[in-house]
Order: sequence, then structure tokens, then C-alpha cells
Amino acid sequence: MPRIVREADVAWEGNVARGSGSIAAATSGAFSGLPFSLPSRVGAAEGKTSPEELLAAAHGGCFAMSLASELSGAGTPPDRIAVRCTVTMDEVEGRGHQVVDSTIVVSATVPGCDEAAFARAVEAADAGCPFSALIRASATVTITPGALAAR
Repeated sequence: MPRIVREADVAWEGNVARGSGSIAAATSGAFSGLPFSLPSRVGAAEGKTSPEELLAAAHGGCFAMSLASELSGAGTPPDRIAVRCTVTMDEVEGRGHQVVDSTIVVSATVPGCDEAAFARAVEAADAGCPFSALIRASATVTITPGALAAR
């Protein structure tokens, strides 16, 4: 795979307590003006995103692609993969707020695949997912295989 470089533009106005920011996909233009603020980060989202939500989306997306690759390589390409990724940030003594966990629950429809083969593919996908490796450097990553529809 070639080297991949992507960019995002982030703007912040005001102090941390009352300020707000916006995030845009600079490379693709796929999204722009995603609002975020401290109140939406630590409380109710109220239609705004957060760095943790974006990390969950990135980790979940990376893992789904890694799993699709593993399943395809095993001769059982998936019809559909569904991933729910939950990123948790918490207070860590002496280090302030840190991302402490990223948990993925995955289910899939994979013709010709049994539970054991799916579990092996999930494990290999986690091992091959760059975001799992990045997060695992300082936090826990938990991958839970959910429902498998082999059809």
C-alpha cells in the first residue's frame, strides 16, 4: 500500500469553556463545518461532534476495512460488516484526561464463513488495523465479534 497522507482543517474561536470550533476534511472535502465545543464534548452532543467521536469513526472505519480484507483473503468476502466503536476518555491519575479504551463490536453477513473462521478474521483484522495499533500504544482495545450471518 502506498504512503497515505490526509489533512483536516480545524478552527477554534474563544476560550476553552465558552469557545467553539469547526472541523473540515481538507483533503477530500467530504465534510466541512462540523461543530464542536467543550460542552458538547463532555456533556450532551446537541448536534456537535468531538475529537473522541471522530476517533471512534476512524477506528471503526479502519477496522471494518481490515476485516473486509481478511475475509476476502480467506475466500469469504463479506456482504456487509457493521461496526460500533466506542471511545472512552477518562481522568488518569497524574496524566489528566486520556483516551483509555476503544471498544469495537462487529457483526457481519459473510456467505460461507463459520464462527471460528470469523473469529480468526476478526483477530487478524485487529492485528492489521493501524488505528488499533495506534490506540493500543496508550489505551486498551477490545474487539467483540457479534452476530455472524453466514447465509
